[in-house]
Amino acid sequence: MKPNVQNQHAPKGNPFMGFLWGILIVLFLNWLIFPNLTNRKINVTDYGTFIGKMEEGKIKEVMIKNNQIYFTVAEDGDRTQTYQTGEINDPQLVDRLLEAESPNPTGKIAFNQIVPEENSPILNFILMWILPGLIFYLIWKQATNSIRARMGSNGGNFMSFGSSGAKIYADSDVKTTFADVAGQNEAKETLTEIVDFLHNPQKYTDIGASLPKGALLVGPPGTGKTLIARAVAGEAKVPFFAISGSEFVQMFVGIGAAKVRDLFKQANEKAPCIIFIDEIDAIGKRRDASFGGNDEREQTLNQLLTEMDGFDGRKGVVILAATNRPESLDKALLRPGRFDRRIQMELPDLEGRKAILEVHLKKIKHDNIDMNLVARATAGSSGAELANIVNEAALRAVRMKRNRVTTNDLEESVETVIAGAQKKGKVISTDEKRIIAYHEIGHAMVAAMQTHSAPVHKITIIPRTSGALGYTMQVDNNEQVLLSKEDLFNRIVTYTGGRAAEELICNTVTTGASNDIEQATKLARAMVTRYGMSETYDMMGLETVKNAYLGGDTSLTCSTDTATDIDHEVLRLIKEAHQKARKIITENLEAMHQAATFLIEKETITGDEFMRILQQTEKQ
Repeated sequence: MKPNVQNQHAPKGNPFMGFLWGILIVLFLNWLIFPNLTNRKINVTDYGTFIGKMEEGKIKEVMIKNNQIYFTVAEDGDRTQTYQTGEINDPQLVDRLLEAESPNPTGKIAFNQIVPEENSPILNFILMWILPGLIFYLIWKQATNSIRARMGSNGGNFMSFGSSGAKIYADSDVKTTFADVAGQNEAKETLTEIVDFLHNPQKYTDIGASLPKGALLVGPPGTGKTLIARAVAGEAKVPFFAISGSEFVQMFVGIGAAKVRDLFKQANEKAPCIIFIDEIDAIGKRRDASFGGNDEREQTLNQLLTEMDGFDGRKGVVILAATNRPESLDKALLRPGRFDRRIQMELPDLEGRKAILEVHLKKIKHDNIDMNLVARATAGSSGAELANIVNEAALRAVRMKRNRVTTNDLEESVETVIAGAQKKGKVISTDEKRIIAYHEIGHAMVAAMQTHSAPVHKITIIPRTSGALGYTMQVDNNEQVLLSKEDLFNRIVTYTGGRAAEELICNTVTTGASNDIEQATKLARAMVTRYGMSETYDMMGLETVKNAYLGGDTSLTCSTDTATDIDHEVLRLIKEAHQKARKIITENLEAMHQAATFLIEKETITGDEFMRILQQTEKQ
């Protein structure tokens, strides 16, 4: 019988109402304890005025109270006015009051002195200290109850700093299944065993096997690590605890560790269940000498290690974690008994991209889509990027006033994601447009005339919002797993084709080749330092890659002299590629002119149109 997890909330309250009640109680006590502050309005005057009114015979009544003199003066007619003045040490005051005349029927001033009753010390202590403290405690309690009700305590104590803050989804709330995850068949097969254990633990425990305590999902951003974790919970029909690693990192030392304890306590109560920690590298980074004994992140990591080592795997609590930086994780976190399995979530291959596109295309209306073409055009794209491409295609179909998505919509959305939207209003001069056209035809010509090069799919000189004034798209016929030295060198030749066309035909060099230069240099350096494709350095590794899933920053692992020699070797490769590109363009000048003229007129041509121009030129 599966446990039913529901969001538990504390009693609801209103902090404003609590505050209002507190003010009313304080005002009541103020009236009760200090009634003189709530008396009617009395005119304040000086002692000399009091003596003067007395000598004039206008005072009817005098009352002395709390070192203050209150006297009533007869005004015109029957009107009276009460005044207040401070009591002064006047030994003759009583005699003056007895001798003074008054408008009273008796002709004498009625005067009296009120001696205030003093409360007992215990009552004063209660009224001045205990009662106000109790009032403010009740206000604070009302406010915290209201905040707890809004945030949801999941049955924990709001004021406990150890509240994990994890989002808890009941088994019925997780709708994601393995059918929603495509392009990661190997990862799904690995996780299927965990799902089967949660469904049928008896057949595993009978043989003495225990469930893997943890599985680490590793891969580039957008490959579906969070999605497949939810799919495991959806397939197993168990509660799902989701929390980010950064939520454990707090300002005060010890709070993160308390959150870890609370998380595992809740998970054990709801077992079988799944705990998912996203971006675990936020707390799981490798410990080193720079860490102090009271470092918050280190204490949180130590508590996580202890909890993972201490809970019983037979209860059915599975920990899934995701990261883009596995190389930064602490070794103790990765050992067997904690994260027993490491599941690679790599970028999808050709068939994987087709499967992902099919999953997302089920949600939109579309015509017959050339899946093979779109999948080949999106090489290197993650699942999240493919989902974005499909959505962009649907938005384009709406803009074009159509109710179904076509292959052209998907092709244009691929270009939009890669190079940005078209800048149709950008004005380019005739001379610049000619240079851009020859630049792009130069890339296409060099690519078409080489054997180890991807076919040209599209050429355009329409500016894009990314800053590109034009581009040449190449699409491989098949998925390439290995790249030879010839493949990489020909790519460098293709990168230099645009600049070579500018030099030979336009007799100039422009800034349009900046991205080509960057890509060619990066590729040539990798050939020398990482791929062992240099005769000078043979198979010597001269560079290491850090954060391979987050851009792949590199750093040299060689001496300064060797770094200088590497620069010379990279320059030699680029120069050879540049000379080859110039040679190809020189041998095909007539085709270059015809293709460039056609491109200037149409602004966008397909690879088939470009190849027909080449074939016609060869026949001539």
